Amino acid sequence: MILYFSGTGNSEYVAKRIGKETNDTVINLFEKIRNNDISEMYSESAWVVVVPTYAWRIPRLIEKWLEQTALNGNKNIYFVMTCGENIGNAGKYLEKLCLKKKMSYHGCMGIIMPENYIALFSTPNEETALQIIERAESVIDQAAAHIKRGSLFPQTNISFKDKIISGIVNDFFYPTTVHAKKFYATDDCISCGKCSNVCPLHNIRMNNGRPIWGNHCTHCMACICRCPTEAIEYGKHSQGLPRYFCKKEV
Repeated sequence: MILYFSGTGNSEYVAKRIGKETNDTVINLFEKIRNNDISEMYSESAWVVVVPTYAWRIPRLIEKWLEQTALNGNKNIYFVMTCGENIGNAGKYLEKLCLKKKMSYHGCMGIIMPENYIALFSTPNEETALQIIERAESVIDQAAAHIKRGSLFPQTNISFKDKIISGIVNDFFYPTTVHAKKFYATDDCISCGKCSNVCPLHNIRMNNGRPIWGNHCTHCMACICRCPTEAIEYGKHSQGLPRYFCKKEV
């Protein structure tokens, strides 16, 4: 069974591609996360978790959900992480998680997809994004092939830098950077409420037709990148940058 979480569509696309190649069930975790649904799940096939990379590890909201949710049946589990550049030493922390859950860690594979983290980086235009996805297709196929065979994902060399960015940097990044203080809506807002509807943590409420952000942001970038009028900004950094949402279909 393939479980995915996706703010701007990259991990959704990869999950559905793997599901197509492996002929396996694909489940979006959005509603489970949003509703704090930690009821047990069952799969006869290996578990495959497809998520974006947040500060060189899996998102903490997904890590928390996995810690609290019983995954019964097959005890083999794979992790596929979409990223803008690399996943650092994420595998170290996933191995520890699997040990706690008494599951067999079958590896973690990073797949470079278009950058969506408009809060800090530049996002690609549509043409460039499609080129990046095209280059990712062969890696997605490799991941699917390993899953079909039941073989472990190949291990990669972990540098000292990888250990630092997934460790100290990640620990520092979350409390200092992952918040919603810089989000705001411009006068282009049409009060459609989509930003509120796509927030996995119920962190956005509409007040007199305008979005108000709370204190539980996970920086998935769904609100800013999926706003139909591009009315949401993140401080000054996002101004003038293209909004990214994966438009390619499986």
